Amino acid sequence: MIRLLIAAATSVGVSMFGTRFLIDLLTRKRFGQPVREDGPQGHAVKAGTPTMGGIAIVIGAFTGYVAADIIHFLGFDTPAVFTRTGLIVMGAILATAVVGFLDDWIKISRERNLGLNKRAKIVGLVTVAVSFVVAMLTLTNVHTELSFTRWDSTGLDLTRVGWSIWAIFLLIATANAVNLTDGLDGLASGAAILNFAGYTFIAFWAFRNPDAYDIPHALDLAVISVSMLGGCVGFLWWNAAPAQIFMGDTGSLAIGAGLAALALATNTHLLLPIMGMLFVAETVSVILQVIVFRTRNGKRLFRMAPIHHHFELAGWPETRVIIRFWLMSGLTTGVGIGIFYWDSIRQGIPA
Repeated sequence: MIRLLIAAATSVGVSMFGTRFLIDLLTRKRFGQPVREDGPQGHAVKAGTPTMGGIAIVIGAFTGYVAADIIHFLGFDTPAVFTRTGLIVMGAILATAVVGFLDDWIKISRERNLGLNKRAKIVGLVTVAVSFVVAMLTLTNVHTELSFTRWDSTGLDLTRVGWSIWAIFLLIATANAVNLTDGLDGLASGAAILNFAGYTFIAFWAFRNPDAYDIPHALDLAVISVSMLGGCVGFLWWNAAPAQIFMGDTGSLAIGAGLAALALATNTHLLLPIMGMLFVAETVSVILQVIVFRTRNGKRLFRMAPIHHHFELAGWPETRVIIRFWLMSGLTTGVGIGIFYWDSIRQGIPA
């Protein structure tokens, strides 16, 4: 528990002060976010707002993770060590952030709302995902079963090949889902806080019950999750509407990769879409919009996709959309934790 508190406090502090530093730096350099030309007209005033604030989230999370493990060497009575699983998950977060940073840098340097082309972006994400999969399969004892609340909850073994394909898909899909959700001030960061809180509970619960969940490095995963939570909290202080800075792809891709990596490492693959239902809904809205547009002669299912823009154009104030979507994320995260806890009771796992 000491490690979690230190990780949270450190990541919040570093992210909060780091974001303030980035706002000043990026404003002086005039590194502002270009706004999509076909977006809601009310977003025009956001043009020029500093972006790449995800740098502070990732650095805050990394610093919190490192600080929590360093206390082991200062004489605290705790089994804190850097673990292979923890380092692989954190490595996936950092590597995905680099892909996002390149995308953001191209946008601001060329002063347009298009960064990396689709092929380059996919290649970058696939490279990170494949590296994560290879590392997990060769350096850890990760289970290859399709999992819900525990590694053996479905009884379906995907085999190493099937698990690899599934893991790559989950990483890329979740990273892009969070990226699509990051369209309103504080929307993605607020929802991510709730999801990381859920995974902090799940990983710590698995640490307290090692025989039931068979996750040797569960405590380290809880530290990573609470560090990402803290990084998002510190950032949200400045990102809440009206935002003084945007996270950019640097932050959104890293958050998505972090959630997917935690789901894979904690053997809760199918629980992630429930807890992250907001991100799923945003993605599905875009897919449905494209399908309807292409099959019905240019007609649209929503006023604009992702779906948060639909409600904006329907007359909802931006803050109303954000808060109600946060509530949705909180409810689905609560449902996911409830399912996880219910399963533990059903299995007779002690509290």
